[in-house]
Amino acid sequence: MRPAVFLDRDGTLIPDEGYLADASRVRLIPGAAPALRALAASGKLLVVVSNQSGVARGLIKPEEVAAVHARVVELLAAEGVHLDAAYHCEHGPDDGCACRKPRPGMLLRAAAEHHIDLPRSLMVGDKPSDVAAGEAAGCKAVLFTGDWARVLASLQEPWAC
Repeated sequence: MRPAVFLDRDGTLIPDEGYLADASRVRLIPGAAPALRALAASGKLLVVVSNQSGVARGLIKPEEVAAVHARVVELLAAEGVHLDAAYHCEHGPDDGCACRKPRPGMLLRAAAEHHIDLPRSLMVGDKPSDVAAGEAAGCKAVLFTGDWARVLASLQEPWAC
């Protein structure tokens, strides 16, 4: 079993622009690609877990979510970063699903499908619901405040393996 870094998308990998439907507007947050390269080089899987309630709200279409994700993958690949998996929840906040953060469903599914060691894993996200999902899954969790260097500096033993 391997540790993973679970990553929120909007506000963590790319700027949070609300319900982003236009893939041409996607850009990476500065420092994200080098940080992810370093995390992957240390043996961690990189897994995106993203709430996309705009679908349930009728504000974006599933194919737009897929196009935005494809653009994120393309931009990261151009920087030498490979994502190992990605999960998103299209449910609304009142739907009561187990996958929508702050619930840990996406992380637990990823752990089962990719043999992830949750206690040795990390959740990085810009909202308290991201931190809560990571903690509920049994991971260390870090609230992202816009500085990837700070995230990397905060990772100390025993988590850094």
